[in-house]
Amino acid sequence: MKDILLEIVAKKREELKTHRQVFPAEYLEEMVEALKDQPTRSMSQALAASSTGIIAEFKRKSPSKGWIHEDAQPHIVIPAYEAAGATAISVLTDTPYFAGNLKYIRQVREAVHIPILRKDFIIDRHQLLEAKLTGADAVLLIAACLEPNECQMLMEEAHELKLEVVLEIHSPQELSYIKGSPDMVGINNRNLGSFVTDVNNSYRLASLLKDATKDLPNQPVLISESGISNTEVIKQLREAGYRGFLIGETFMRANNPAESLKQFISKLNEK
Repeated sequence: MKDILLEIVAKKREELKTHRQVFPAEYLEEMVEALKDQPTRSMSQALAASSTGIIAEFKRKSPSKGWIHEDAQPHIVIPAYEAAGATAISVLTDTPYFAGNLKYIRQVREAVHIPILRKDFIIDRHQLLEAKLTGADAVLLIAACLEPNECQMLMEEAHELKLEVVLEIHSPQELSYIKGSPDMVGINNRNLGSFVTDVNNSYRLASLLKDATKDLPNQPVLISESGISNTEVIKQLREAGYRGFLIGETFMRANNPAESLKQFISKLNEK
């Protein structure tokens, strides 16, 4: 079986070489310094305070399923997501595999008032600087992409840039990555090698997560990612301790993603 994650990360390293040539690190550092006092919106606080905790994702394509919504426009879908009741927004910024782009965040930053997560395969500080400059409030760090020391260093650097961190894990073996101060811990229900989805992964790891995070100075908000398509699952996940629910394909496959989200929230709020 082809390991899609290994392929993506290898491609990401090649991309970074090009990005550094076009935008040298020193140039990005200078630009970020000018933004050091710019406030960011707390995704973790927004999720903790929300009655729904839905992180609506802008996702046009998947490496396993192909096009999801090829003609979707971020400047239309994302503000509509907020109006429909999303607690936060996730934006895929990987281009080759997800048809995403960093410019999508820049295009909508001033149009929305809720936190924006840059969802990508982050392996280098350069990507953190890009996230800050485009207006992201939080970044995703995937344990499966990083060695523990790399992950810890990137988390610290993200916090220095006033970016919150979603630390994503997939298995009990990655629980050791939970140290320091992750703002949020996400359980991805999608196997990043095969891209097969199983929402039961969040249930399996729930009690282990509580043990792994109980001694942290700040309790991270727990997020369940991928494979969520009905409201009963969210109610059950909330009982298991999760407060954030990242949903992309369920909404993006609809002709009107925001209307799909609105109907989903309405059903979720039914007694």
